[in-house]
Amino acid sequence: MGVFVFLPLVLPLSAWPVARLAETRLHPRTATRLLTAVAVVMAVCSTLCLALLMVVGTAQLPGNPLPDGWSDSRVRAAVPYDEVAGRAAIPALALVAAVCVRTLWRHRRVTRGARRALAALPGRTVAVLPDATPYAYALPGRRGRIVVTTALLAGLAPAERRSLFAHERAHLAGRHQRHLLAAHLAARANPFLRPLRTAVLYTAERWADEEAARAVGDRRTVARAIGRAALLSAGTPLPTLPALAATGPVPRRVAALLAPAPVARSRPSAFTPVGLAAWGAAAGALASAMSSANSAVALFRILHAATPL
Repeated sequence: MGVFVFLPLVLPLSAWPVARLAETRLHPRTATRLLTAVAVVMAVCSTLCLALLMVVGTAQLPGNPLPDGWSDSRVRAAVPYDEVAGRAAIPALALVAAVCVRTLWRHRRVTRGARRALAALPGRTVAVLPDATPYAYALPGRRGRIVVTTALLAGLAPAERRSLFAHERAHLAGRHQRHLLAAHLAARANPFLRPLRTAVLYTAERWADEEAARAVGDRRTVARAIGRAALLSAGTPLPTLPALAATGPVPRRVAALLAPAPVARSRPSAFTPVGLAAWGAAAGALASAMSSANSAVALFRILHAATPL
């Protein structure tokens, strides 16, 4: 394994350029899927790296329940600086597991609580809350629902209301909550992936904006709806998790809607800045996966050889 076992921990840095360029140069749908995939692959690989280091570190602790052969010199030689890195990986992996479980638990608690609270309201697809606080979000589920308050509807014109509903329907149809949750978990697993999480929050909103503009047929109307809804709900605390009700940088979204519609491409050209960044991030994710797989196989063979029959 050697020092290559540490590569998945730092290779997420290679995805930072594409996080910024994808926001402005790629179609939001393509950018969301690409950034989510890269973030998940790199998060899984870095977590596997910590697990491998933890095995080596645990084998060196006195009184561990592992076979004696796992603390053999061959195992220690498989990972450089095993005494420091191996033992440091134990609390690091425990912290990663704790924050990921907490994120999943909070997400499940909020969504289940929202469904129970809305169960008695009429309407299968839209739930209108008689609330003086203006907000709206898409609640995912087997039968997803759009939640909006009367205060927000009262502040929007009819065309802007249609834009709002089209935007939230796009979130449900595209299952954006899965991309957002995956990006949140990836950032919890490796802090170097936080720029990708921020980018996914923005591109998912832009994806819904473009779908709403296509459904309504007027990009300026959607831009006005987004701007007015943001002004109405300014300072209002989000009623749910950011993965459900994040709005992203509104001025940038409005500016993008006032510009021509982005062109959807299956893959970016390698001879453009965004293409170079995208292929660089893909190469980093591939290198991270190959390094993790190589380290896992090597450590498995070493531990298997050191384990008495």
